[in-house]
Amino acid sequence: MLALFYNGGPLFMGILSLILFVLILAFFRFPTRLHLLGKLGLGLGVLGSLIGLYEAFKGIEKMGGVSQAMLAGGLKNALLPTLYGLVIYLLSLGLQIGKKKKFD
Repeated sequence: MLALFYNGGPLFMGILSLILFVLILAFFRFPTRLHLLGKLGLGLGVLGSLIGLYEAFKGIEKMGGVSQAMLAGGLKNALLPTLYGLVIYLLSLGLQIGKKKKFD
């Protein structure tokens, strides 16, 4: 699991982990902010992936070309922040539904 964290880029994966932690705290203290935190996680995940793709393509351009396996591995790693952000967003939606069902 830690390898996925580092492969996705420690900066954005760390920020997304912080948002996940805040999301869990907000579930108990500020339930109206769950949706906002979920959207923030998804947006930052996409931003992290786009920056990772930009850097990867810049490296490929500098090298003059890479093998297909290396390109596939780079794309796989570049998509990790988006996947993590999507999980955070889906968790925020699930927590919202759970909170509404609890009080209805």
